[in-house]
Amino acid sequence: MALTGTVYHIDLGKGSIEKKTLSEDVYRKYPGGSALATYLLLQQIPAGADPLGPDNVLVMAVSPLTGLAISGQSRMTACARSPLTGAIGDSQCGGFFPAEMRAAGADALVFTGQAKEPVYLWLHDGEAELKPAKHLWGKVTADADRMLKEEIGDPKVEIAQIGPAGENLVRFAAIMNMVNRANGRTGLGAVMGSKRLKAVVVRGSHSPKPAAPEQFRGLVKRLKELQEANPGIVWFGEYGTAGVLAIQDKVGGQPTRNYTEGTFAQAKDIDGSTLAKTILKERDTCYACVVKCKRTVEVHEPGLDIDPIYGGPEYETLTFFGTMCGVGDLKLLSKASADANMYGMDTI
Repeated sequence: MALTGTVYHIDLGKGSIEKKTLSEDVYRKYPGGSALATYLLLQQIPAGADPLGPDNVLVMAVSPLTGLAISGQSRMTACARSPLTGAIGDSQCGGFFPAEMRAAGADALVFTGQAKEPVYLWLHDGEAELKPAKHLWGKVTADADRMLKEEIGDPKVEIAQIGPAGENLVRFAAIMNMVNRANGRTGLGAVMGSKRLKAVVVRGSHSPKPAAPEQFRGLVKRLKELQEANPGIVWFGEYGTAGVLAIQDKVGGQPTRNYTEGTFAQAKDIDGSTLAKTILKERDTCYACVVKCKRTVEVHEPGLDIDPIYGGPEYETLTFFGTMCGVGDLKLLSKASADANMYGMDTI
């Protein structure tokens, strides 16, 4: 396993940061990701904590494989008591932020307390500091992303942030990275907002090293060959998650009009193949992933402008904004997806 052994505890109320090392026993029981995040959360959160109060604890954790050159392994789990459900909520994201967080020297970040004014965490090669973010508060995600990169002076930093939705404690607010990747579900963006934590900015040069480099390279090569030869993987890369809509509709399982129907008459107009033929600008990817399932769309029409920085709609967005509401306009749905990413909202 490629672990740093390091967890940063950030008390936003006190403005203090403490670096701690976890024992091997903990990792063997809770080897990263959701398991480690939940463990760290339960170690600190008091019973009855208000999800939007200072007693709630927000954890961001990566897995033992995050940062290694393996398709699908650049994942970060965020975990806290959910303001949407009241239960423990966790949510995963992809992109490049998880791998960069590991390279910056952290297996997990544990946020407690509540800052008096907006702040962001700057973590770089084992050094961490809280910096003022009042000038970023109220900014949409693309603007905050640009401003942070200019402020740090490095266009390659990775940023997990909230938009105005999280700042205003919308209970389905998401944590966004790369502007268009989301820790959706469970409203953890609102938890960040309640703590006045605008963003987490990471940059590192210490990528994890496998214990057996030669064997690892052979394994990665074989996995890449298998993935590239798999018709399902090739199809998924070509159409992304949006391609699932046509399959679901064909078998009568496409959620439609609030689950009252299983097919949608305009499904073909908004599915992955139509997206690929019309408004797709390019296929995007996450760290070290050969699949490239992420969509980037671009539309410039009177009254309908979609900036490609906000990515493109996933299956869930096309379903919950589209078929569930009886909407069959692909460009309009893509605009709704872009707006959700702009303000930092979950689309389900």
